[in-house]
Amino acid sequence: MRAIGIDVHRDFCEVAISEGGRLRSAGRVPSTPEALELLGASLSDDDEVALEATGNALAIARILEPHVARVVVASARELHAISGAKAKTDRRDARTLAKLLAAGMFAGTWLPGEEVRALRRRLAQRAQLVRARSRLKNEVQAALMRNLVGAPSATDLFGAAGRRWLADLVLPADERETLDSCLRTIAFLDGEVERFEVAIARYAMHSVEIRRLVTIPGVGLISAATLVAVVDDVRRFRCARKLVGYLGLDPRVRQSGSTPARMGHISKEGPAAARAALCEAAHAAMRTPGPLRAFGERVADRRGRQVAIVAVARKLATIAWRLLTSGEDYVYANPGQVRLKWRRVELLAGEPSQKGRRTGVSLASQHERELALAAERAYQRLVADRQAAGSRRKGAGAAPGRAPDGSSQDQAARQAQQPHRSAL
Repeated sequence: MRAIGIDVHRDFCEVAISEGGRLRSAGRVPSTPEALELLGASLSDDDEVALEATGNALAIARILEPHVARVVVASARELHAISGAKAKTDRRDARTLAKLLAAGMFAGTWLPGEEVRALRRRLAQRAQLVRARSRLKNEVQAALMRNLVGAPSATDLFGAAGRRWLADLVLPADERETLDSCLRTIAFLDGEVERFEVAIARYAMHSVEIRRLVTIPGVGLISAATLVAVVDDVRRFRCARKLVGYLGLDPRVRQSGSTPARMGHISKEGPAAARAALCEAAHAAMRTPGPLRAFGERVADRRGRQVAIVAVARKLATIAWRLLTSGEDYVYANPGQVRLKWRRVELLAGEPSQKGRRTGVSLASQHERELALAAERAYQRLVADRQAAGSRRKGAGAAPGRAPDGSSQDQAARQAQQPHRSAL
């Protein structure tokens, strides 16, 4: 078995080979499909290849995969031996890749399938368009502030009523040109964002995972699709904590010697888009009655709202792992809210509208709202009981599973209303 390191560039690839403890350079190969196919045909079935995680690394890996035993795309963290080297050349980088691969130092990044790769690209492009649109909207707000224009009469400044209000404003010629230019570009970006959302919705129509994640309060089409695109195969995470760490929602830990461990801010490792989507979903979940809102309010009372948002985002990641591994929907899902969210996905994907048919409104049913509030109160009682039981324990010898004092009827009532473990 040979370990082959490839330093990837836009026009060429530098190749090095480690075999039998000996390391040698193998020259350069053009970064074209034809040349890479010839390189793959010259390799053996038991060879292993390591690449740098660059923009064209995935395309190169797809070409070489059928010809070798394994292709590893090394992440930036695994390439510290290259980025921190005093002497850095293409030849040395390729040799370092081959040497580290032969030593078994590369775990590699996950290589998604073609459908998931396309979903990731669509989500990334949509995010860039949304950021560009937000910058233009901020420019409009800045123009209004520069000219001492008060609050608009419309609720949505960039809706139909808001645009009519903006059109009637009397502004200097240069400010009017800036405002009109921003509004035209925003209208164009709205159409581009919608095109990508239509493609994402069509993918979601055939995705069981996205449909399951949408049952979680606060999680919509974009946040569910982002999580599915990042996770891909949930079986590669042994437990929910592995997924939380992969998403960068776990705290940093500093410990040395006999000093106790100190927890810091979240690590922010891994895909930032998934963290942003989960935090956005956490904002919505904290406005929806249920155990998640009770959990967020409990953390907010102790640590503040910003910390609570991150805590709820981590909780959402844990719930998502549980749902995807167990194949179950969220136990405290609001049926009317889920129907409304999924109907929006269907309409976006091109399903015909059904005028006159009620598909359900978020928390419109009083019965469903009462069930959500009951689940929220049950979670609050569960936490209160656990805190009371913990405060009554004395000394290190207290039994960890000791039941709280009280009548058996009260305990049975609390047990009947205890939230399902998937919601905790």
